[in-house]
This record gives sequence, C-alpha cells and structure tokens, in this order.
Amino acid sequence: MSTTRRTAPGLRATAAALAALALGGCGIRSTPVPVDAGPAPSRASCAPPATEEERRPGDGTVRAEVFLVCGGAVSAVERTVPLGGSEPGPDTRLETARELLEELRENPSRAEREAGFGSSVPGELEIDGPGDGDPGGTLRLSRDPGGLPSFALAQIVCTLAGTAAAGQEDSVVLGGPARDGGGAPPLRYSCTDALRGSPEAAKTAGTPLP
Repeated sequence: MSTTRRTAPGLRATAAALAALALGGCGIRSTPVPVDAGPAPSRASCAPPATEEERRPGDGTVRAEVFLVCGGAVSAVERTVPLGGSEPGPDTRLETARELLEELRENPSRAEREAGFGSSVPGELEIDGPGDGDPGGTLRLSRDPGGLPSFALAQIVCTLAGTAAAGQEDSVVLGGPARDGGGAPPLRYSCTDALRGSPEAAKTAGTPLP
C-alpha cells in the first residue's frame, strides 16, 4: 500500500511531461485569447463598377472615362463630371483638364475600391494652360511630368487624351511648371496599349514637338 502512494505522484508527473513534449513536438502553442486572422485574401476583379445612379448626366454634366490603377495597369472607369463649357476653345480645354484632374485626385468610390481600383495622382497636383512660347494646346502641370510616379503620369495622359482637354486629339501635350524663360519644353504623350498595360513606359513616352 505504501509503495502505491509513492509511485502515483511520479506517474502523474511523467504523464504531464509526455503531454508537454507531444504538444511541443507538434508546434502547438497555447494562447490566452482566440486569434482572428481576418477574411481570406481575395483577388481584385478590376471590373469597372456601374456609374452611381444619383450622378446621372444632365444639364452641365457629362459622362467621362477616368483612368485608375488596378492590377499593375491603368484602366478606365466611368464618372459623371461637370461639362467644361458649351463652346470649344482655350477656356474649355483648361476647364475640362482641371475637372478631369480633380477626378483623379479624389479618392476612388467604395465600389471602385472594392473592385481593386486606386489612384497614384498626388492630391496637390494642379494644371494650367500654356506658358510663353508654348503651342496653344499645351497643358502645364505644377510638377514636371517626368518627376511624377509612372502610374500617375499614365493616368493623366490616358484620362486627358481624346477629350476636350486635348482638343479631341488622341494625344496630349504636357509640360512642367512654366518658369522664367518658359520652363522645360513640353512633350506629346499618347495613351497607347503599352502605356496602359505597363505604366512604367510613361517615363519615356513623351516625344518632342516638331
């Protein structure tokens, strides 16, 4: 009887040690509270969401394509924006360019974010008309185009090209700030398939004007 009393505590200790070793060998660690790992990651669809019903085009507004970043490329989404003016001209060109740039600077809508869209265009970026000696259709940014993030430049080029901001041409003439002496010469940019699919190409996409 006395032998049993001495052995039972030892057996219990041995069992506890074996259980600890088994848990350690399986890589299991205890935790005081449940761990919420969050939802499983999902792949962005990059499918343009429908235009919001409350922003249907009407008097003074028009639907326009705005290019956002998604899946390593830039793709168009449809927005309802204010109409730059009733008659084409320098004022209409600049007004349209400013309205479209404002769309690029805004945070994407919830539907756009859920589809994976974002924008790289700096919130403080501004746009102005031609400087001294520039061709009439030139648009000058508050930062040199070559100094912008490549995605941002691709967004701007593809959003402006083919609109009233570019005189309905399929390319747009962009330059940096107009400084004393006119600033750096503006360059012509086209929204090509290569530019949309690989925005890094924006850095070398500009061509000198004739």
